[in-house]
Amino acid sequence: MHTTVVNPILWADVPDVSVIRVGSVYYMVSTSMHMMPGCPIMRSVNLMHWELVGYVFDKLEDNDAHRLNDGKGIYGNGSWAASLRHHQGVFYVAFSCNDMNRFYVYRTTDIERGPWERTVIEGLHHDPGLLFDEDGRVYVIYGNGDIRIRELTACAAAPLEGGVDRLLFETERAGIGLRCEGCHAYRLNGYYYLFFIEWPNSGNRRRRQLVYRSRALLGPYERRIVLDDDMGCRNNGVAQGGIVDTPAGEWYAVLFQDRDAVGRVPCVVPMRWEDDWPVLGADGRVPESFEVTLPGSASKPLVIGDEFDYTDNRLALNWQWNHNPDDRLWSVTERPGWLRLATGAIADRIERARNTLTQRTEGPVCAGETLLDASGMKPGDRAGLVALQSGFGTVGVWAGERGERRVAMCVRGEDGSERIVDSLPFAGEVIRLRIQFDFRDGRDTAVFAYAADGEAWRTIGSPLKLKYTLDHFMGYRIGLFNYATRERGGFADFDYFRYRKGG
Repeated sequence: MHTTVVNPILWADVPDVSVIRVGSVYYMVSTSMHMMPGCPIMRSVNLMHWELVGYVFDKLEDNDAHRLNDGKGIYGNGSWAASLRHHQGVFYVAFSCNDMNRFYVYRTTDIERGPWERTVIEGLHHDPGLLFDEDGRVYVIYGNGDIRIRELTACAAAPLEGGVDRLLFETERAGIGLRCEGCHAYRLNGYYYLFFIEWPNSGNRRRRQLVYRSRALLGPYERRIVLDDDMGCRNNGVAQGGIVDTPAGEWYAVLFQDRDAVGRVPCVVPMRWEDDWPVLGADGRVPESFEVTLPGSASKPLVIGDEFDYTDNRLALNWQWNHNPDDRLWSVTERPGWLRLATGAIADRIERARNTLTQRTEGPVCAGETLLDASGMKPGDRAGLVALQSGFGTVGVWAGERGERRVAMCVRGEDGSERIVDSLPFAGEVIRLRIQFDFRDGRDTAVFAYAADGEAWRTIGSPLKLKYTLDHFMGYRIGLFNYATRERGGFADFDYFRYRKGG
């Protein structure tokens, strides 16, 4: 009974991971920010092969910003750094939402099927770590640099009146650019362990993993650097996450690493205990592969192709909408075997367009293609495929004012608008579109192509240099879109989304 773990375990944007074990099954939650549904839940029996089984919520809030109706949206906001815990038969997911200035706690007895009950606590609790103590008391430990602790009610639904609510300690300042954050809290071996990351501005100048420990909850705490390694990847430190054991008593850390434009990818790191301190890695390094004494399982894809052959109007779990969708304006049953995206609002660029349907991209290389039927588009409509981040790129059909159409490749202009790099007349109604991504060794490029009916693929425009930027705070997505710039009521039909990844 062995499984080979190969890092990264998912070469895609699955950041801020929080992992628990319940019996022989591991569960993981991840940040999803402006993508809906949000807070994906993944399942594994061996820490290597993960299956997406659900989400904590369909929509976090229903306001103009979350609906992309305010001209800005919640890019880089939404749900951040969730904490996943299991206590007395109940699963808890807790996180803060910067744009709402709120702390959310969701609870369920069935993590794979829900439903989830939610409560809201006003005020940010940055990068929270839930802690269910042995005496039955419940805490959230949070903050950036100045680490605070707040006691909650037994079900973590509200602050406990008269409970602990104070500064726990201040973390190092000298030589540190980003002070400690990303708390994961544990009560083990007679100690309290708090896992954090920090980012020094001297020495290696990369994110590293720290642990603070104390015999007493309120301190004093000792500090130790437990991992400072980049796996040979351009000084991108493997850090931020927590620890988990196996039924046989072996221990592992589940952390993540910045991999530039593809996003932040999760990694598993062997761990042992030495003088009641966690010791991460093999000789201080994150191994590219190693064996774990856990059962094998089939690998389930995180990103999938889709023929849109559904009998009811629901999509596969792998799809997420950019912000809250308008559910009146999409369908996979109105034209059976096709995804229909109708327009219901006016937008001036892809970033402000509702109902853009996305999946992650994956390294080292991947590609997605679709077949678009543009016959239902109205003047001013734009539809196609997008490489979505702040520095976006699109390939698709632009419908002109007099019914003419052009196939166009566009990028973000200096003012944020869609700037046409290349376009040419398109007289047909059906066209194939493709984007190829290359994330090898930091190449981070996307190439756009089209194929008219019965013709070979032709590249269009120029390769897009992909860049991970903090205004979106998310790895590149590939998405299907249709939006109106002049009048509402048009639609675009997509026959399929076909995906492949390779080495």
